[in-house]
Amino acid sequence: MSLTIEQMFIGQIARSKRVFTEEDVRLCSELTLDFSPIYQENGFGSVYSKPIIPGLLTEGLVHHTISRKLPGSPCILLQKELVFYHPLHIGDEVIAELEVIDINESRNWVTLKVTCYNQSGTEVVKGQAVILMLADHGS
Repeated sequence: MSLTIEQMFIGQIARSKRVFTEEDVRLCSELTLDFSPIYQENGFGSVYSKPIIPGLLTEGLVHHTISRKLPGSPCILLQKELVFYHPLHIGDEVIAELEVIDINESRNWVTLKVTCYNQSGTEVVKGQAVILMLADHGS
């Protein structure tokens, strides 16, 4: 799907889901040089029952949903504000849901409400993103 700003509307929703693996966490750590023990087996202490996945992986699923589904056309991320309410663990399913909440055609800006859930339906991440739609790139 590749949408122009004119094809988008308030209330429009897109979702993506993914299960992150130990390999995903390892690759993320190598790319970011973030080797926090909180992501490793036996390194999380008494804070969590098992290792958590880096928030960057969940953010990546949000970016995937923007680039592939809503709008699915070339755009630039102008602003992103996320709050992480609950941890996600290796093997958890995460669903990223984006909803169009504002369209500013004069600036080519679209504001998206961001909500991520785990497989139990618990909200794990909430926030919003503002994207700049690039003109003449939709279908």
